Amino acid sequence: MRLNKFLAQSGVASRRKSDELIQMATTEVNGKVCLDPAYEVTPKDKIYFDGKRLTLIKEKIVLMLNKPEKVITTVQDTHGRRTVMDLISSKIRLSPVGRLDQQTRGLLLLTNDGDLHQYLTHPKNKIPKDYEVIIEGRLSTDNIKKLTRGIYIGDKEYGKAEIIKQETHKGRSRIILRLRQGKKREIRRVFFRMKKKLLSLKRIGYSNLTLGSLKEGAYRQLSTKEINSLYDSY
Repeated sequence: MRLNKFLAQSGVASRRKSDELIQMATTEVNGKVCLDPAYEVTPKDKIYFDGKRLTLIKEKIVLMLNKPEKVITTVQDTHGRRTVMDLISSKIRLSPVGRLDQQTRGLLLLTNDGDLHQYLTHPKNKIPKDYEVIIEGRLSTDNIKKLTRGIYIGDKEYGKAEIIKQETHKGRSRIILRLRQGKKREIRRVFFRMKKKLLSLKRIGYSNLTLGSLKEGAYRQLSTKEINSLYDSY
């Protein structure tokens, strides 16, 4: 087994992220720093990450968290800010699957399954993620067409989304939209480019899962059936 896969199956991070971590001199093999993600781990090898010995995971866990605002999506924060890890209680090392920015609320998955993490975050798989957006005003037909085709959002990137629903009341619109990519702050950048004031942003769906009645700040463990459904994106 390659070293990057060993880290992934030990719950450190996805294989792609493990490549980066290994090359940052975080990993030791038998007491020596190893910078090669392709190193072939043998049963006799002792693998350490950040000074802690790793073992392969026997129980794979996925949690669904309803993230509140002003909470950082990271395992640790050097500035002492509240992170999503402060909201859950687990003796097993878990990692957030992707990110929600500090002001975005809603559905966030955390897992120790590196292969699942890799599958859900790899751009080629185009996993659908649904968001509830509240804006001032309303998206015109032209706005919706542009968003479907793709809108330039800077840094040589285009934001693209499918509008599922739009309801307008008293000058404000509630929009349900679906992303199949995951550029940094993509939705906020899209509405900024369209000159629409974004009042609220909440993720309500991920693949075949929905947030449902899970209260803000609360979390629950997914069933095996729910975990399997993540691989069956429509």
